[in-house]
Amino acid sequence: MNTGSVVTDTTNNNIVNEKSIINMSNITPESIVADLRYLQLLSRSFPTIADASTEIINLEAILNLPKGTEHFLTDIHGEYEAFQHVLKNGSGSVKRKVNEIFGQTMRESEKKELCTLIYYPEEKLQLIKAQEHDIDDWYLITLNQLVRVCQNVSSKYTRSKVRKSLPKDFSYIIQELLHESSIEPNKHAYINVIISTIISTHRADDFIVALCNLIQRLTIDSLHIVGDIYDRGPGAHIIMDTLYNYHNFDIQWGNHDILWMGAASGNDACIANVIRMSMRYANLGTLEDGYGINLLPLATFAMETYADDPCTIFTPKLTFADGDYNEKTLRLLTQMHKAITIIQFKLEAAIIDRRPDFKMHDRKLLDKIDYQRGVLVYEGKEYELLDKEFPTIDPADPYRLSDEERALVNKIHASFINSEKLKKHMRCLFTYGSMYLVSNGNLLYHASMPLNEDGSFKHVAIEGKEYWGKSLLDRTDQLIRTAYFDEEGDEKDFALDYVWYLWCGADSPAFDKSKMATFERYFVADKLLSKEKKGSYYELRNRADICENILKEFDVCEPHSHIINGHVPVKIIKGEQPIKADGKLLVIDGGFSKAYQPETGIAGYTLVYHSHGLQLVQHEPFQSRQTAIEEGQDIKSTAFVVEFTSQRMMVKDTDKGKELITQISDLEKLLVAYRTGFIKEKS
Repeated sequence: MNTGSVVTDTTNNNIVNEKSIINMSNITPESIVADLRYLQLLSRSFPTIADASTEIINLEAILNLPKGTEHFLTDIHGEYEAFQHVLKNGSGSVKRKVNEIFGQTMRESEKKELCTLIYYPEEKLQLIKAQEHDIDDWYLITLNQLVRVCQNVSSKYTRSKVRKSLPKDFSYIIQELLHESSIEPNKHAYINVIISTIISTHRADDFIVALCNLIQRLTIDSLHIVGDIYDRGPGAHIIMDTLYNYHNFDIQWGNHDILWMGAASGNDACIANVIRMSMRYANLGTLEDGYGINLLPLATFAMETYADDPCTIFTPKLTFADGDYNEKTLRLLTQMHKAITIIQFKLEAAIIDRRPDFKMHDRKLLDKIDYQRGVLVYEGKEYELLDKEFPTIDPADPYRLSDEERALVNKIHASFINSEKLKKHMRCLFTYGSMYLVSNGNLLYHASMPLNEDGSFKHVAIEGKEYWGKSLLDRTDQLIRTAYFDEEGDEKDFALDYVWYLWCGADSPAFDKSKMATFERYFVADKLLSKEKKGSYYELRNRADICENILKEFDVCEPHSHIINGHVPVKIIKGEQPIKADGKLLVIDGGFSKAYQPETGIAGYTLVYHSHGLQLVQHEPFQSRQTAIEEGQDIKSTAFVVEFTSQRMMVKDTDKGKELITQISDLEKLLVAYRTGFIKEKS
């Protein structure tokens, strides 16, 4: 399948010159005096010349290790099984390693079995033990294979970093196996005895699990989630638990993440939106099981209010729940869906009224309904409504919450605010998340950079001041944090409302469409009325000069820099391509969510950035965890080279390398300070 791949050879494009050690003869007494207080603090960690010299040698060595593998995922949308599988297999990185190591020395079926064991060691072990006749022999062969894979994936890291990743119970043994070779005659018996003793002491299962988990961890050095963990799928809370315990990750907030952050901050319109989408996809797992949100008050209200209402247009989409709900339960979900949707429209109208600067009065549609005739009167035209039953709406005052609705909103509000698990996950989102990230020459943000038709940055007014480009993303990031963390006050009140605007506002960098046509999609048959016009960015991002201008705005000026986006599914079946603007922009949302897969034809893209270059990985739909374990059914993935480096990228070519070079410079200055007597060594 042609994906429009752009292959670039970045040979000799090292960011840092080969010689990174600064000539200490250039360090002057004046520069030492200027930095003396800092150097005195640094001397506490490195109290002698020997300590400082050893650290310089260590850092210089690290600079010349291969760059760690970065893994990019976006638009996971609650699909926790597929997400966890892609994490385990590193978007095919583990399989690639196994093929490199064993090549033609193992059958394809054997390599597949080994990969499945690495992904799901506990479960696969149980199946193998039930089938294998000579389990000790299998242990012996498998342990040797796993040690070889582990040696390979750990080879690009320092012993210190590997040691910190080791499970405590087997740390010493794994270190011995990783750093000693059974080929060496003097060590052959030593290594064999270690492995045979692991088997004879009945520790093989635990040791295999430990090795497999270590391989998974060392295969991927850092994980980038480019937005939209939440909504649609059944396990966003499981994904957040996985991330919470992951060794190195960051998140660039998507519009669905921001919506949940707004809900957790106490914005009732955001809460209503979150619940409405959960009902729309018959997905209560995250709300009830994940966060303990009490939906009983909503269920009681909906059953009483819509007892005789068929609520046909609110029947949930059963993408995730086929077979899970009986007819009676689906009927209840349909009623709850309609109840929260009407409440959402009322709550949103209150924000629109108190924030005229949002310019969203066209989104107030309940007052444009002729309730007697059941039609919407909009811009001089009449549209017959698909549902004409509105028992909770007073035509004279359509946006007023009834007493029952107000009581319901208060109860649900309290449930969101008091959920300890939700607080934990939101803290994680705030700690490791942001609106954008610049990492190793790549600019990551979820959705859009608002632009005018001519490609210039759109100026967006927030509280009377204009922001654009980087300043707009910085300001929205600040407001999201203000909404959650600040004490009560005008600034927090505005921030709470603005978080909702970020979800659905025309100038929101997380949305950037003319409108969010929620009402029209539900109630009006005419699809033209529900059309949401995308902002200029979504067309202009196909141009290399536009992307280069955006990168420049964020001070990303390397020749082989990229913008990495998600948000809009890549519809391969309609000929769309994920690589745009001559390779300057990569869209890696190809449909992780099952709800998108009929439109996209695939199950998403991920991106892998290792020391040899940049690879875009296209995935077929994931069957299930159980199928993967029992049948060795891996996700079928196709990797496309985006950029290839003839010379391997090293740590010195990365952002981390720049930090280490700065540290080396400081340590060299400390050495001079010791040798010239400005600072005395400590015993």
